[in-house]
Amino acid sequence: MITAFVLIKTDASRIPEAAQEISELAGISEVYSVTGEWDLIAIARVTRHEDLADAIADRLSKVKGVVSTTTQISFRAYSQHDLDAAFSLGFDD
Repeated sequence: MITAFVLIKTDASRIPEAAQEISELAGISEVYSVTGEWDLIAIARVTRHEDLADAIADRLSKVKGVVSTTTQISFRAYSQHDLDAAFSLGFDD
């Protein structure tokens, strides 16, 4: 699983609408509105790098109101919560 954090600047008048549209894109698992330099942070989780390119370059960056993005690709997860979730995929409790 490839995880990427996408830092997003938007037109201020479209933050909620852009966040909602981004959250509905294939490959995007979460979207947060945040304080600071960026307006939104999206978490992309995909199986192939090509899927990451599709999700971010081909879809997310074209959402109305998105001004710019910076993407950080994760090397490794250290959170136990994330590790538990990854190993339980496909299994019912």
